[in-house]
Amino acid sequence: MTKWGLIGASTIAREWVIGAIRATGGEVVSVMSTSAERGKVYAEAQGIARAVTTLEDLVNDPDIDAVYISTTNELHRDQALAAAKAGKHILCEKPLAMSLADARAMVQAAKDAGVVMATNHHLRNAATHRAMREAIKAGRIGTPMSARVFHAVYLPPHLQGWRLDKPEAGGGVILDITVHDADTLRFVLDSDPVEAIAFAQSGGMGKAGLEDAVMGVLRFENGVIAQFHDGFTTKFADTGLEVHGTEGSLIGRNVMTQRPIGTVTLRDAGGEQDLPLDPRNLYETALAAFHAAVAGNGKPSATGEDGIWSLATGLAVVEAARTGGTVKIAPGL
Repeated sequence: MTKWGLIGASTIAREWVIGAIRATGGEVVSVMSTSAERGKVYAEAQGIARAVTTLEDLVNDPDIDAVYISTTNELHRDQALAAAKAGKHILCEKPLAMSLADARAMVQAAKDAGVVMATNHHLRNAATHRAMREAIKAGRIGTPMSARVFHAVYLPPHLQGWRLDKPEAGGGVILDITVHDADTLRFVLDSDPVEAIAFAQSGGMGKAGLEDAVMGVLRFENGVIAQFHDGFTTKFADTGLEVHGTEGSLIGRNVMTQRPIGTVTLRDAGGEQDLPLDPRNLYETALAAFHAAVAGNGKPSATGEDGIWSLATGLAVVEAARTGGTVKIAPGL
């Protein structure tokens, strides 16, 4: 059984990851919060035995095998480096870091320490996206030509904190949502993005110069061009992912979500048909793969290198929106 320490008493851990760890055979034994009171209340509410206030106390706990990092983005690097040094396996939230150099240092530290490192990109675990990937591989839409991602949502009030007003913590919609689009498209298309163009918008929710919506286009190595729309300000839209090929189209509806919902329709010369799906909890799928990797079987569903790719894409979109130009995507791997 893998025993876990939580670095950050976060909402996502409470809502999704703690349950996924437990459902896949792991145990959460400790949580770190810089606020002793918050940590104590959180631990009691989640049935976690210990709460600590320092990173050192958590990563040096001999009872812990792995850590889940879900603090704000500017803290990830030092926390991951400390965990790797202490020999702990690492599941880190996206984006991995604030810079590519930092993200690469995190991945290298994990390799040097011989520990598993994963990025918590949940969407590639969705049955919908896996079905789309397999349909494309099977040639059911011919040669993929273009894609569209609809991932503009409304950021709920309980999450309207640092994402909207702290540039130094990696706030803004691009590093929060566009990185998920990048990873999902890489997974579904089985190709890497090579350049980006984008326009950002400040619709009133973002502060301190942070964007709260963005539209843009990514070009992929296999020639696919993919448009994306991400937002914190969009109260009434559905999410979706479409891939259009020479012989057909895949229409994914309500698929850019944490929940195991949504449908995928194949539309071609023969008409329309919904692809069969086996919906499962996305985070449980991720944690099952992570636990297997810790046991020496396979690798995480999204690796540290996958996290570097999505960060590189997000940073390119930030730069493209800032400059109005086309920006090359260069992860430096």
